[in-house]
Amino acid sequence: MSCKVLIAVVGPTAIGKTALGIGLAQHFNTEIISADSRQFFKEMEIGTAVPSKEELKAATHHFIQHKSIFDPYSVGDFEKDAIELLSKLFRKQDVAIMVGGSGLYVDAVVNGLDEFPEVDPKIRESLNQKLDEEGLNSLQEELRERDPSYYKIVDIENPHRLIRALEVSIMANKPYSTFLNQYKPKREFKALYVGIEAPREVIYKRINTRVDLMMQAGLLEEVQKLHPYRHLNALQTVGYKELFEYLDGHCPLDTAVSEIKKNTRRFAKRQLTWLRKNQNILWVDHKTEPKNIFKAVSDQLNNISHGQEQ
Repeated sequence: MSCKVLIAVVGPTAIGKTALGIGLAQHFNTEIISADSRQFFKEMEIGTAVPSKEELKAATHHFIQHKSIFDPYSVGDFEKDAIELLSKLFRKQDVAIMVGGSGLYVDAVVNGLDEFPEVDPKIRESLNQKLDEEGLNSLQEELRERDPSYYKIVDIENPHRLIRALEVSIMANKPYSTFLNQYKPKREFKALYVGIEAPREVIYKRINTRVDLMMQAGLLEEVQKLHPYRHLNALQTVGYKELFEYLDGHCPLDTAVSEIKKNTRRFAKRQLTWLRKNQNILWVDHKTEPKNIFKAVSDQLNNISHGQEQ
């Protein structure tokens, strides 16, 4: 190939991105960058569906459990680290694989981060106080009013993301979404998005099954160990916050598990909303034979190398 290409494997949670990423890495004899922000943290294994030891051995992975929940690690930090790693990988090979369910993190690597105005710390303090006193729903409703476009795609169960969008909107007196996709740094590689799709009922069934398997694998015990640190940003996420509610005596265990399934389904829906904005994704059905996907991807790579990128 005459150019370097990053193949980004995307799709809703529990759809099979890990397996396809490994297959592509083996087929093209290359390595995988994980862009799943929940899998960065070594204390969070079961609830984030970290690849198994066998999967990690099947292909070289980067950015899996490389940080602690006590270490601050932003999307900007990840972008810098991923671009630095890619520059090294592309010295050895023409193709690299990125696998991730965190659309913001994938886009940060492919397109770069948007530039936002500096925010008055007092605004953030006020929003955190509102979260403590009035709950997550109050932030969700405020974002819905201030920026309905971003509300449709953001993970509304993540208070860190809500506060970030609100503080920028308040500071600039205009929607957070108006700052998105304004700045495009030049990348030394092309990107090829490969998306896995399935009917909604299939996605939801997979999600429900995965949550049941997580519980059987010891998710509750994992969450119990993390309970003293529940205030940390990394733990404000689906699968953990619902079980914290159970451990605090606010609901029965079966209710907490049902909430995990419901919130994960909502998260998958928002992932798809985010991805549908991208017109350049090569979509493949979840039942497609791997060899057929490899052939389709190879054809796309040939087009890219000959300047025929779609």
